[in-house]
Amino acid sequence: MEFFTATFTEIQIYDFNVELEYWMFIASLGLLFVEVFKRLITKSLSRNIIGDGVTNFITYYAVVGIYYVALSSVYISIYYSVSYYFSIVSIPTTAWSIALCIMLADLAYYFEHRFTHRTGIGWSTHTVHHSSPYFNLSVAYRFGPLDGVFPVFFHVPLVIVGFNPALVFFAEALVLLYQTPLHTELIGKLPKPVESIFNTPSHHRVHHGKNPQYIDKNYAGIFIIWDKMFGTFEEEREKVDYGITNAIESVNPFIVFFHGLSRLTHRVGRAQSVSEVFGCLFLPPDWTPSQNTKPSATREQV
Repeated sequence: MEFFTATFTEIQIYDFNVELEYWMFIASLGLLFVEVFKRLITKSLSRNIIGDGVTNFITYYAVVGIYYVALSSVYISIYYSVSYYFSIVSIPTTAWSIALCIMLADLAYYFEHRFTHRTGIGWSTHTVHHSSPYFNLSVAYRFGPLDGVFPVFFHVPLVIVGFNPALVFFAEALVLLYQTPLHTELIGKLPKPVESIFNTPSHHRVHHGKNPQYIDKNYAGIFIIWDKMFGTFEEEREKVDYGITNAIESVNPFIVFFHGLSRLTHRVGRAQSVSEVFGCLFLPPDWTPSQNTKPSATREQV
């Protein structure tokens, strides 16, 4: 019981976070090696798959560079400033509060993830992750240029409630790291009790599909229960067709990284009013000024 009542310092949380990220990266590379080896054996490893994988890691390091050079100090400052001036209470960092924070961070991620799919500005960066026509561990490292911006808006309420900023950082990272091994076709459906509670490779394959019934489904991070609660769950039934409906058909890292922002900029440039600019930015990515019906789910229509 001492573990559940003990308190943890910020240094302990940060150290564990770094250690977790390191070993998850090593494990992911191992699984990626297995995927590549399987394709070699089945003679299905093509130049495009290799190029796509290289591009995925280039986008990852581009985002890491942007985040650590330009955003990390701002991100940290916001969390600690909010904690100092606006936190309601100060919640001790114990095993119980860590578990609760992870659960709430996962819920926050669900809404953040849904936002990046169902708004033009969100999709302009998240489309990068979905634009690969393949599904393997390298896709987990495929990021867009603004992917480090939106999380703060959805997770800062946890700081206001009273969780330690370091713990919120850790919970955010854990939710993202959990999803890394989900990007694989090597693992089929897991036992029903697991599939009913947790996000799994099967659920996440659906999320990356452009099949009509799979589009904008399964936003979950760790717990698939959020999708079931909010009506966005879809089970994997037919073979998944990966990618976006308006494919970019390129493995050029520059084109992949900026294609979403480029498309959004083009749409905004055609706007005839402030309200149309607002629509381009904050309504679903398939919204157009002349549209009089409710926007349909889409991966990318313009």
